[in-house]
Amino acid sequence: MQQITTYHSPLGKIILSEKAGALTGLWFEGQKYFMDSLKEELEECEDSPIFRQVRQWLDRYFAGEKPSAEALKLALPGSEFRRRVWKILSEIPYGEVTTYGAIAQRIAFGQGLEKMSAQAVGQAVSHNPVSIIIPCHRVVGGNGSLTGYAGGIEKKIKLLTLEGVDMGGLFVPKKGTAL
Repeated sequence: MQQITTYHSPLGKIILSEKAGALTGLWFEGQKYFMDSLKEELEECEDSPIFRQVRQWLDRYFAGEKPSAEALKLALPGSEFRRRVWKILSEIPYGEVTTYGAIAQRIAFGQGLEKMSAQAVGQAVSHNPVSIIIPCHRVVGGNGSLTGYAGGIEKKIKLLTLEGVDMGGLFVPKKGTAL
């Protein structure tokens, strides 16, 4: 059984899920792939040790601090490839961005491949079950396009702005997956 609760953030309602004392999900209410990894029966739970830790982590984050994801126990469902991508996302420094292509190159290099599909990386990024904590909002298109955030382009912009990212070379696409 998965337990769920709600966190009220400055950007809207966030749903948290946990199982056996580990965080299994964190989604903006209504975002793309909202709670898609939860296959078990759900039970509302206002308080648990991991929910208290995550709420404190989010409070610190939204206050402009740089809490470490390593402080939280995570249990993320996903393929080996997705988990590899999510690990790389976890290593993107606060206040910086990288591209889908750069992540693809890093994975290809690590596997001894000539190249890797940036689109495959994009799919793994979009299915990140704990956005913000694993900072998928820090990934942009190779041309500076603010594309691909399941929580929505406006939330991506607000998260990057909160972190102090230089938005000068970044832009909102006229059409695409983020809109």
